[in-house]
Amino acid sequence: MEAHSVGSPVLWGGFILFVLAMLALDLGVFHRKTHEVKFKEALTWSGVWISLALLFNLGIWWKFGSEPALNFLSGYLIEKSLSIDNIFVFVVIFSALKIPVLYQHRVLFWGILSALVLRAVMIFAGVAMLERFHWLIYVFGAFLIFTGVKLFVQRNHEEHPESGAAMKLARRIIPSSKELDGDRFFTVQNGRRLATPLFMTLILVELTDVLFALDSIPAIFAVTTDPFLVFTSNIFAILGLRSLFFVLAGAVEKFTYLKVGLSGVLVFVGAKMALVDVVKIPSPVSLGVIALLLGVSIVASLLKSRKQERAAQNKNIAVN
Repeated sequence: MEAHSVGSPVLWGGFILFVLAMLALDLGVFHRKTHEVKFKEALTWSGVWISLALLFNLGIWWKFGSEPALNFLSGYLIEKSLSIDNIFVFVVIFSALKIPVLYQHRVLFWGILSALVLRAVMIFAGVAMLERFHWLIYVFGAFLIFTGVKLFVQRNHEEHPESGAAMKLARRIIPSSKELDGDRFFTVQNGRRLATPLFMTLILVELTDVLFALDSIPAIFAVTTDPFLVFTSNIFAILGLRSLFFVLAGAVEKFTYLKVGLSGVLVFVGAKMALVDVVKIPSPVSLGVIALLLGVSIVASLLKSRKQERAAQNKNIAVN
């Protein structure tokens, strides 16, 4: 499978400089001093990142036409939706390791910065492998179908990443303390340099993101193998993950059916990959199916949440 790319050296360089500038602005200006990210601030930044992604998509459409633009938008939507599932796990991690909200942005910033590099490596490796070994697309497709079915079956399973094998191994290898030292990743106790719980949380966040990337990146390959579109859609979604976390962290329990929708998306894109040489699904159809699956699951979740809230209110009124 040969990957044709719309990305020129100028576009690649410009996009990377843009990402670096935004990260520098984020950490060096808006979050130079550690502070608790409030809902309004997080919502504003979420809007900024989504708007930037859509403006970039308009630029793709203007420069290269509707097909690459639809592919970018589909990839962005897949990654953005799967990142919500990522947020569920991040909430569990921060809660289990007792990380104050004040320091959570710092962990997410450095965790996502590392994720950008790791995902770039995974994307280019994946594109190179698909170019050389076409049959891998069937493997990726089968893997996504399996992951989608597994996500549906285990949709009510509680995550406990803080007590998993990876965390136990990290604690054995890295000398660590049990107490925070402000927003520092390392501290000195009795002359020994130790990792704080903040650094151990960072490791867990990075490992979690890598595991989620194993699903999301092959899923975008089902839409396009253009490395520029895969990379940019992935990065835009990841850059908005921090602000989206603070928007949704207090409401994750409301998205009851989201995992059902995500499992449907994974099965759909997996089937699209597996049948790529048999059935050609147009980009507008792919985008429509993905949007429909996610939209229905989110609306159904919110309706159920509202119904439960009304039932609870009626129960309280009856008791009083």
